[in-house]
Amino acid sequence: MGETEATGKAGEAVTDPHARAKAPAVPLRDRELVLESERARRLLAENRWRLSPADAEAVRAVLARLTAPLPAGRDAAARGKGRTHRDRRLQRILRTTVHHLDAGAVSPSAAALLAALARALLPWHGFPGPPAAAAAPRYETVPGAPPTGAGEALLPGLAGLFTALAATSRPGDAGLTPPVEPWRARHPGRFRHFTRPARGVWAAGTVCCPRCGGSDGPWTVTCDWRRAELGCPCGAVHREHGLSLSEIWLALPRT
Repeated sequence: MGETEATGKAGEAVTDPHARAKAPAVPLRDRELVLESERARRLLAENRWRLSPADAEAVRAVLARLTAPLPAGRDAAARGKGRTHRDRRLQRILRTTVHHLDAGAVSPSAAALLAALARALLPWHGFPGPPAAAAAPRYETVPGAPPTGAGEALLPGLAGLFTALAATSRPGDAGLTPPVEPWRARHPGRFRHFTRPARGVWAAGTVCCPRCGGSDGPWTVTCDWRRAELGCPCGAVHREHGLSLSEIWLALPRT
């Protein structure tokens, strides 16, 4: 998704991350982000979504990352690190988003939006410095350097969306959460569950069917944004797999 501009209602130019221009060298998986952003804006316009305290916390945390300025370099060496600083900025947005997605406290509507944002920013997982432990989570990404310019083109529109969401949360107001449709997808490979028992220490395990012991699928994944079920080819439904939403959703093919 390239850097594009659209015309606002009053004729002024506004940055629109969903207006498409020439494709970047490495495409972003942004289809779900476009759909969830449009849905969120529609719900806000219809006054059908007011953030709960947990949603508000997550939205404010992501918004702070979306609007954080880049570090200012003072010499030539620092200026030469500009690309790394930009990559790290997008990486921090991704990690903050995944943290709140997997915290399990947000509503299904907020989880769907956070997951879509995380998927769009997935190329920055492991950039500029991947986790040291070999068992640390690694999601499938397109080989090569991440399309930093395309990712940054998302930020102004997303900052506006998250600002509008945050404005719905006022002290004393009750949250209003719109329903989210459950979804189903197929995953032909394995699922890996990652834990962090101590700082800098990662542990990983492959999810297996409790009935037949199979791990290669194809799994039928059903998710309502609060919990996910894995259906094995043998007919068993696995609900106590321990997987986080990001471990499931970011590993799935585009839905």
